[in-house]
Amino acid sequence: MLQIAFIRENQEKVIKALAKRNIDATSVVEEVVQLDEKRRATQVELDNILSESNKLSKDIGELMKGGEKAKAAILKEKTVLNKEKSKALAETADALAAELLEKLYTLPNLPADIVPVGKTPEENLNVFEEGEIPVLHEGAQPHWELVKKYDIIDFELGVKITGAGFPVYKGKGARLQRALINYFLDKNTAAGYNEVQVPHMVNEASAYGTGQLPDKEGQMYHDKTDDLYLIPTAEVPVTNLFRDVILNENELPVLTTAYTPCFRREAGSYGAHVRGLNRLHQFDKVEIVRVEHPDKSYEALDGMVEHVKNILQELKLPYRILRLCGGDMGFTSALTYDFEVFSTAQDRWLEISSVSNFETFQANRLKLRFKDKDGKNQLAHTLNGSALALPRVLAGILENYQTPEGIVIPEVLRPYCGFDIIN
Repeated sequence: MLQIAFIRENQEKVIKALAKRNIDATSVVEEVVQLDEKRRATQVELDNILSESNKLSKDIGELMKGGEKAKAAILKEKTVLNKEKSKALAETADALAAELLEKLYTLPNLPADIVPVGKTPEENLNVFEEGEIPVLHEGAQPHWELVKKYDIIDFELGVKITGAGFPVYKGKGARLQRALINYFLDKNTAAGYNEVQVPHMVNEASAYGTGQLPDKEGQMYHDKTDDLYLIPTAEVPVTNLFRDVILNENELPVLTTAYTPCFRREAGSYGAHVRGLNRLHQFDKVEIVRVEHPDKSYEALDGMVEHVKNILQELKLPYRILRLCGGDMGFTSALTYDFEVFSTAQDRWLEISSVSNFETFQANRLKLRFKDKDGKNQLAHTLNGSALALPRVLAGILENYQTPEGIVIPEVLRPYCGFDIIN
């Protein structure tokens, strides 16, 4: 959430920055500023009345001590009127604050200066590419055919149990899935991230805290009975570990990693590009989350990008890194780098990770702060990234490592799998 003081003092800057997202925020920004002015004016009036009431109470006490009951009675009548006024003003201030908050929730984060202008994914900026695209043998197949051939993932069985988008992993497919999870966690903990296990459902406050609500309400699975949401990513529960927390500056940075299943409705996703593992309603992902000092968050973002690069280099998968344009960035992000692995059998790039800096956007919602050297509370910066999301990494391995004899396991994963080939 953008800070109201910043919006008030930088209206044109906010409008111009959000234009990079192809949003005309002029009317919303004007409404926000007007609501804030009304709220502050109401609060000043309320504070003045409360101050006057405090003074009247003291005066009444003095008059009563001096035996001047008639004068005290007049002042008491005034305190009754003030009480009624203050109650009405407090209700007005609360209503204005709630309306202001709802308006603020509709404004996305401001893109960083280096975010490219653009409306569609085609306008994202390719900033890095590495790895040889393998030449596959004749008759090579996409992963949805390979998993049937080797009986390692059963999409139809998942449909029977639950519905489309809930695959069943079997035999070496299940073991390869587990191997990837353990490998990713080991890489993250070796890099200094503290592993946690977190709930797979969150309350409304948590979903608002990281910006999933109200922006992505329609994409989340919601249990209305208990008002809980299935997590779309471990980012939500992990980042909320720090909600309403004040850290000391010397505690920064805080590095955390977690494995969780993720649940996304993916409403409106159809077509060949979502076949097989390309888009699921339930999938596994290992996440990294950082809480950083504002002065060091972009250096930390670069470090996260290098970390994910290192994992893909070890897996020996061809990949590229995109700096997302304003029109393709997530609601909460100030700057995002997407990693994509090349699927040779599908002849297209598959997104496998997003690494983002949210600056103070989430921290403002979460009230996540740190005490600076002067003892003042400052909003921290939050960052997160997939390290990594499993489905498309698995699709890339199955397709790019296929041979006429079977699917060769990347060397780095063999100690985790306990086998060298799926055949």
